[in-house]
Amino acid sequence: MAELDLVFRARRVVTAAGEVARSVGVRGGTVAAVEPLDADLAATEVIELGDDEVLLPGLVDTHVHVNDPGRAEWEGFGSATRAAAAGGVTTIIDMPLNSVPPTTDAEALRAKRNAAEGRVHVDVGFWGGAVPGNLRELRGLHDAGVFGFKCFLLHSGVDEFRHLEPDELADALREIRGFDALMVVHAEDPDVIDRAPAARGARYRDFLRSRPRGAENLAIARVIELARRTGCRVHILHLSSSDALPMIRSARHDGVRITVETCPHYLTFSAEEIAEGATQFKCCPPIREAANRESLWQGLADGTIDCVVSDHSPCTPELKRFDSGDFGLAWGGIASLQLGLPAVWTEARRRGHTLADVARWTAGRPAELAGLARKGRIAPGYQADFCVFAPDQVFTVDKERLHHRNPVTPYHGRSLAGVVRAGWLRGVRIDVDGPPKGRLLNRGEA
Repeated sequence: MAELDLVFRARRVVTAAGEVARSVGVRGGTVAAVEPLDADLAATEVIELGDDEVLLPGLVDTHVHVNDPGRAEWEGFGSATRAAAAGGVTTIIDMPLNSVPPTTDAEALRAKRNAAEGRVHVDVGFWGGAVPGNLRELRGLHDAGVFGFKCFLLHSGVDEFRHLEPDELADALREIRGFDALMVVHAEDPDVIDRAPAARGARYRDFLRSRPRGAENLAIARVIELARRTGCRVHILHLSSSDALPMIRSARHDGVRITVETCPHYLTFSAEEIAEGATQFKCCPPIREAANRESLWQGLADGTIDCVVSDHSPCTPELKRFDSGDFGLAWGGIASLQLGLPAVWTEARRRGHTLADVARWTAGRPAELAGLARKGRIAPGYQADFCVFAPDQVFTVDKERLHHRNPVTPYHGRSLAGVVRAGWLRGVRIDVDGPPKGRLLNRGEA
């Protein structure tokens, strides 16, 4: 074999064969060889990982709210992608809200790409938005390279990104089925929530009652039926209610093209531990009880839940209303982009899961979901996106040391296992303090 640009030698590499000792050769930003550890691979640079380090595929986070342009004081492309890189994430897909304008037509997509150009430390792709009145814009967004379309079935939290009524959702699914695009859905039923007790005050249990499981369950059932009727591919975002798992399994058995994600916060925290006024834990749908959390873990283990992504939805400290601790007034969103890998690994290993499982949930399956055919695995022909991870090193989260724009996260003060020591993007080490070297991606590109 001709000389390689780079070779990693590690006693622990996560590949399709599991965690094995391997030498990984890179040429031109692509994995060119995955060989036994003692293979004679010549390279310009050889990196020997320590016995306490594991070479993982770079994570792919398909659910990130960067909020730029328009609300860059909440988060921006520079800060978000530095946080991603520091957390072992080498590719993100940005949500079409809470930026202004939202990504609901090709012109808005150009504005978002302009805001990101030259500022990203990891690769970045974009979701388009499906909102009332933009049905005729969806094909143009698809042709411009979005990875699919996001919609809400209830108020999104921002007025400029309106939700779809059931008939509008059906029309959008029929439209994008024509070019085999993917619809990703925030599935909560507005009527159920309107009839639930109002969210107000500092007690988390009152907020939890305002977003009952039934709101998710009913909305997911509706999405399943419309996907069955139209043949469109659908994806359920941030699954919180484990009650929905049996109907998702049943729908797949019937041939409905449905995938599902959950998030680190639903797998880590429980409603019982959230203190009064701790609005940093507020998100929608909400963090539920410990028994529900364990059922979500079972859904991951049996494959009903496909992947784990952050739903990084930050805001300024003022919007969390720490002055009053009122869950009804606080912005709903968890800031966690930098912490997803150690958070998931900390809980996964307690339940007997392996790093190969975690890599599948956080890298391989999200890449497949987004159609990133050359990301998410360490294998010949895949891009050389890597995370060097020390799984046994424990640290305590300090919100002031995170790269997120604002120091707000429910993980502050929590001990987590696993430290990201380095990230590599297409064979080049990521320097979060140096010039950004990420790329803006179009659908179909790796």
